[in-house]
Parts: sequence; C-alpha cells; structure tokens
Amino acid sequence: QVRLVESGGGLVQAGGSLRLSCQTSGIILSVFRGNSMDWYRQAPGKQRELVATIESSGATNYKDSVKGRFAISRDNSRRRLYLEMNALEPDDTGLYYCAHRSYRDYWGQGTQVTVSS
Repeated sequence: QVRLVESGGGLVQAGGSLRLSCQTSGIILSVFRGNSMDWYRQAPGKQRELVATIESSGATNYKDSVKGRFAISRDNSRRRLYLEMNALEPDDTGLYYCAHRSYRDYWGQGTQVTVSS
C-alpha cells in the first residue's frame, strides 16, 4: 500500500520560513529513486497547482512565483521528500501535497501552510 504523509506546515508571518516533509511508504527503492517527485498546493477555492519538482537526477524546477525562495530536495534512502520554504508570502497559503510520478493517483492528507500579512 503506497502512502504519502505530509508534515511541517503551520501558521507563519510573511517573511518567515517552514520546512515541509513527505514521508512515503510502500514504494520500493528502485522505483522511488527512479522517477520525479513533486510538491503541489491548493489554495481555498482554487485548483491544485504544481509548486516544485525534483527529478531522479536531482535537477529541480519551480513555479515562477517561488523561484529563489523554495528549495525541493529528496532523501532516497529514507524515501522522503522535503520543501524548504523561505521568505513566505500570503499567496503561498494553501494545503501542500507531495507526489511521486510513478503513483500519480496517490495523495496524502496534505499539510496546511498559512502565511499572514
């Protein structure tokens, strides 16, 4: 059973930082390390959007609005994904989800990030 568990969200003031974690289970190592992983977020009343991607090579891509502020990383041995979030803005508010490209239909509960002005 594939499971994704996000954590690390919270309420922060604008300019603050958070580090999100995604702990996975049920994914064998060769599959986990062999494909991309992503962070998505969904603001109230809006569509879920892709925030950051990390390839199996370690190459990263970011939504334009978070470039220079967020950093995605992965720990394959621990089957874990991270998102370091700095200089947070109110528009970063949302429910953040992790995903693995080999399991696109599997989602965790998400972790809430709320950024106050």
